[in-house]
Amino acid sequence: MSNDTAKESTRRAWRELGFYCGRDKTAKEWRIVGSVAGLKKFAAEIRRYASNPAHNRLSEYMHLGPAMNLEICTSHQAEITDQWLGAPVMEFMHLAGLIDRSVQPNMIGKRIALRANFSPMAPYELILDVRDDAFDPASADPACSPA
Repeated sequence: MSNDTAKESTRRAWRELGFYCGRDKTAKEWRIVGSVAGLKKFAAEIRRYASNPAHNRLSEYMHLGPAMNLEICTSHQAEITDQWLGAPVMEFMHLAGLIDRSVQPNMIGKRIALRANFSPMAPYELILDVRDDAFDPASADPACSPA
């Protein structure tokens, strides 16, 4: 697969997902970037994970993003690490509701930090970066940039 073909495939995958998720190691944060509708899709993905009875067991997980960027994992307590968002499934339901309540049209252009309400002692922050309806999730991925 050529580099251009791989980039186009990645762009399509972000657009299908509806949001971009990426880690900033220096700032120690996960950024979830999307329109209001896209970020609500992120909440729906978390809710879908938490609603699946197979995910009740510890260490069950799923990946989000075309390069398996972010892992959602069942763990003993809510946590945000360099690898994943971890929590008991009921805490994921709480997180999905928190995202739905936080992401509103009047928040376009804002960055919403969720660590304090989800996992206050976590080493990483979870940021929702709310963009307008015309936002293309692929545009946030540095790997999709022209060479």
